[in-house]
Amino acid sequence: MTARTIAIGDIHGCSEALRALVTAIDPQPEDTIVTLGDYVDRGPDSRGVIEQMLALEKRCHVVPLLGNHELMLLDALQNPYSVGPWRDCGGDATLASYGGSLLKVPESHLDFIRRCLWYYELPTHFFVHANYQYDLPLDEQPEYLVFWEHLNYNPPRPHENGKIAIVGHTSQKDGEILDLGHVICIDTFCHGGGWLTALEVGSEKVWQADRYGKLRP
Repeated sequence: MTARTIAIGDIHGCSEALRALVTAIDPQPEDTIVTLGDYVDRGPDSRGVIEQMLALEKRCHVVPLLGNHELMLLDALQNPYSVGPWRDCGGDATLASYGGSLLKVPESHLDFIRRCLWYYELPTHFFVHANYQYDLPLDEQPEYLVFWEHLNYNPPRPHENGKIAIVGHTSQKDGEILDLGHVICIDTFCHGGGWLTALEVGSEKVWQADRYGKLRP
């Protein structure tokens, strides 16, 4: 079987959607799954999402990217003044999934978040959470672009490396993938009534599931 590379968009606590996608994809040891960040917040089961990510790492090669919501969670752990703003951005749902306290987040879950990458690169594609500066190397990208800048505020030019960018963060409220040719956004608003999207790089095969775990026909 040919090894596949499959990107999964912003999960946001939608553990049933993630479970349905993984079942449909049936990842093999030679496959690579790149997750684009935002595992936590807003959806009902952030804890279950991280648990699934840890289990998935035992099945295939997983490349977890960091999202801005993980940054907010880590900041809330260090700075009490950041807890309120994080909770206002969906952190309340994460706290509920961990029994109401950040102190109850298992160390293995924090370790997972802390080892997430800023970007991942293939010969033909690269992956970041949110956006990028077209004329800077991937290892020199500014944090505010990689994690915070929405595509509709600053549509990027094709990167100077000539590769196609796969991103999340800019939620597509219609549930459809945004394909601009040189950049493809697969955050399709699962927590808000859309879909969790998985995209196989190369073949462009797509799987989608809603927050209840129902696959899109």
